[in-house]
Amino acid sequence: MDLLKAIIPAAGQGSRFMPYAKAIPKEMLPLLDKPAMHYVAEEALAAGVRDLLVVTGPSKGSIEDYFDQTQAWREYAQTAGKTQQFAGWLHLVENLQFSYVRQSEPLGLGHAIWSARGLIGKEYFGVMLPDDLILSKTPGLLQLLRVARQERASVIAVQEVSRDLLSNYGVIEVRKQITPNLFQVGSLVEKPDSKSAPSNLAIIGRYVLSHKIFGALDELLEQDHGSELQLTDGIASMIRQGEKLFAIKVSGMRYDLGTPLGWLKATIGMASQDPRYATQVREFLGSLDSIDSFVYNHGKVLEHYEQ
Repeated sequence: MDLLKAIIPAAGQGSRFMPYAKAIPKEMLPLLDKPAMHYVAEEALAAGVRDLLVVTGPSKGSIEDYFDQTQAWREYAQTAGKTQQFAGWLHLVENLQFSYVRQSEPLGLGHAIWSARGLIGKEYFGVMLPDDLILSKTPGLLQLLRVARQERASVIAVQEVSRDLLSNYGVIEVRKQITPNLFQVGSLVEKPDSKSAPSNLAIIGRYVLSHKIFGALDELLEQDHGSELQLTDGIASMIRQGEKLFAIKVSGMRYDLGTPLGWLKATIGMASQDPRYATQVREFLGSLDSIDSFVYNHGKVLEHYEQ
């Protein structure tokens, strides 16, 4: 089984990042010297993907601009002496084919995936949520693909989450535990309360799915036209129709970029591990005696500029 295509749903408004996201997509938030979308594209390429299908919405033009390979940018990289700085970007745009689909209405993740159905054939494909950044020696999507090849079935990524946070996620019910990190899924529940959650295994933003998901989403759209279409509902429908689904606890460091705090943690965490910045970042963090002293000193700086 080859995984040549992956869908990146990037049509959300990014309300948690307003007013910033009014002009710049949250998927283009900088993480060190690259936007979040760059890291996701790197993971896709490392997993063997060759076609990236990006589902966009209003105010998302900078995503297309970023991956647009033009002669002008090549000349700039050469004349400005920045070829090395552009090497990673060039590697992506030369080895990935980018296609863009507009989600007509903000009707949920399932609808965003359904919007790209015309670009997927009778094949398995990846889904990569750009709000989830997974840093691992073995790319997160590739970890799923290996299971999909072994089981000839759809696979989703999960992570153990404390019960008080489960209401923020889709959660799996385990039908069978195969290894400490691999499970056959019995059903899915979208954002359950802590008491009714069937496990503490929350779905995170990586999937390898059969093309049959589109038929399941079609049926759900016909049943309840106009409301939000959740991907978990489509996957649950596939299970009820006899399709097998597996879940794997992905190894590596996951950062949730869906909130300003998550983005801040990712920036600090990645900088503290990067040889270019680690020493200075750790020294800076160590110089903060406490949160209170930092807030106090920061307030003094603001007072100085406001005078």
